[in-house]
Amino acid sequence: MPKQYLSYFCAMEESQRQRKISSVLRKDLAQVLNRLLKDGGVNNLIVSVTKVSVTVDLSVAKVYVSVFPADKGGQVVSELTALKPSIKHQIALLTKNQLRKMPDLNFYNDDSLEYIGQIEQAVKGGQNPIADPTLLERRKKS
Repeated sequence: MPKQYLSYFCAMEESQRQRKISSVLRKDLAQVLNRLLKDGGVNNLIVSVTKVSVTVDLSVAKVYVSVFPADKGGQVVSELTALKPSIKHQIALLTKNQLRKMPDLNFYNDDSLEYIGQIEQAVKGGQNPIADPTLLERRKKS
């Protein structure tokens, strides 16, 4: 592979603008999601926005949410996807002075805490997941 292409692929880090927009969206999304849970009367469920990454053209935002209890993660993500137009409208109202165009929101379940718990449980149980990788489920890239 020519050197010019190699440097292009290695330098794919977020710009300062992307980081700022991600930070603003993360804060506002957490606020809106907590208000939705409170207004909906949902108890015994914690939803936190763990990461927001915005594409280079600022048109799409990937929103990673962590849900406790973890077994309800898929259900919560599907409900958030169904409520996406309403959530996007509320975020647009909050960020109208900071963003020209509101990025499209895509919600994903962040299961990293559950995965860390599985590793911790395997280590405490005397098993070594590094020596025997079949002890843990394979991580799916999404």
